[in-house]
Amino acid sequence: MTFSKFGNKFTRPNGITQLMDDLGKANSSDNPDIVMLGGGNPAIIPGSNAVFIEELQQLISTSAIDKMVGLYDGPQGNDEFRDALATMLNDHYAWGLDAENITLSNGSQSNFFALFNLFAGEMDDASQQKILFPLAPEYVGYADQGLSEDMFGSIKPSIQLLENKQFKYEIDFYALKESLESTQKFGAICVSRPTNPTGNVITDDELNKLDALAQQYNIPLIIDNAYGHPFPGAIYTDATLTWNDNTILCMSLSKLGLPGLRTGIVIANKKVISAMARINGIMILAPNSVGPALITRLIKDKELLPLCNDVIKPYYQQKAKTAVALFEEIFADLPVYLHKLEGAFFMWLWFKDIDVNSEALYKALKKENVFVIPGHNFFIGIDDSWPHKHECIRINYAKDEATLRKGLEVIKRLVSGR
Repeated sequence: MTFSKFGNKFTRPNGITQLMDDLGKANSSDNPDIVMLGGGNPAIIPGSNAVFIEELQQLISTSAIDKMVGLYDGPQGNDEFRDALATMLNDHYAWGLDAENITLSNGSQSNFFALFNLFAGEMDDASQQKILFPLAPEYVGYADQGLSEDMFGSIKPSIQLLENKQFKYEIDFYALKESLESTQKFGAICVSRPTNPTGNVITDDELNKLDALAQQYNIPLIIDNAYGHPFPGAIYTDATLTWNDNTILCMSLSKLGLPGLRTGIVIANKKVISAMARINGIMILAPNSVGPALITRLIKDKELLPLCNDVIKPYYQQKAKTAVALFEEIFADLPVYLHKLEGAFFMWLWFKDIDVNSEALYKALKKENVFVIPGHNFFIGIDDSWPHKHECIRINYAKDEATLRKGLEVIKRLVSGR
C-alpha cells in the first residue's frame, strides 16, 4: 500500500496530533495521578454549562430537535444563526454585516485549512505563496495545514522584559516589512488575538499597523479570534475588535465551553464567504447544526454576551490571577519567566537562564504523569538554531488550583534538580 504525497504529508508526526492524542488519552484514563495541563480544552464552567444544558433540554422537548439532528443546513451554515449573529455584531460594532458575510464550519481547524490553502500554496501562474505569521510563537494547529510544503513564514518577536519575571512578545515591524518587501510572495497575514499559546493580546496599534500593511500589499488579514471579543471575551486588557472588507475574522463556539459541537465561524467579504461555502460543500456537505441551534435563541434574546461578561470571562480571569500567584510562589528562586497573561487560558513559561530543552522536559514530565506542550512546536517557520524556540512550554491553567500547583511543582523539581 502506497500513500500519495498528500497521504505522506498528513500522516507524518506533527505537533497538533501529539497535543490531541495526549489530551484524548488523559481524558479517557482512569489514572488519578494524571495532571493534564497540556490540552486546549476549555473549562466546564458550572454557571454557563447549566445554561447550555437547559437550552438543550428545551430543544429536545420541542420539534426543534427534529430539524437540529434530522436535516442538513446549507453549505454556508444555519441561516437563522447567521442572521442573528450578523444582527448582534452590527448592534455591537456597526459593521454593516448581513448573513452573506458569515459562514460556518465544523470547527476552526477546518476553517484554517480552507483559508490557508485558498490564499497560499501553488498559484495558477506556478508561483508559490505563503501565509505570514507576524508574531511567533503561534497556534500549533496551523503548522501542518498546508497542502504544499513550506507554506508558512514567521517573524521572530521582540521580547520586552517586564516586572516580576514576566515578559511580553511584540511584533517586530521592521522585520515584518522586510519580509513583505522580499522576493517571497505572501497570500495573507494571519495572527491570533488572544494568542494561543502565550495569552498575548497584540495592541490596537499593532493590529491597526497589520491592517494597513495587509491593505498596502493587497492581501487579507486573517484574525483568529477564538478566545476574543465579543464571545467568549477571555481578554483581560484593553482591546478593540475591528473588521473591514479586507479582514477575515474567525470565531468559534468552542471556548464558550462547547468544543465538542465543532462550530467554527468566518466573517469576511462575500467573495471569500462564497468560496468557503463551496469548499464546505465539497469537504463536509454542510456544517454541524447542533451548535447554531443551541446558541441562536441566546443571541436573539441578548443573553449570550451577558453570560460571557458575567460568568465566563470572570471565571478565566480569576484562574489567571491564581496562575500568576502560583508562578510567583513556586518559581520565586529560579530564572523562569512568565508571558504576561492578557487573554485566553494558557501560561507560557520561558526557562531563560536554565539549560532546559522543551521536548526533553515534555518527555520527562510525561513519565511523571504531567502533560504540557513543548514550545518549539509553536515557532512555525522559525529556524531551529534560535535557542529561545527550545526554552518554552505551554500550560493550560483552566484547572483547579490543586492540579495546577501539583503540575508546576513537578516542573520546578525537574528543571531545578531538587
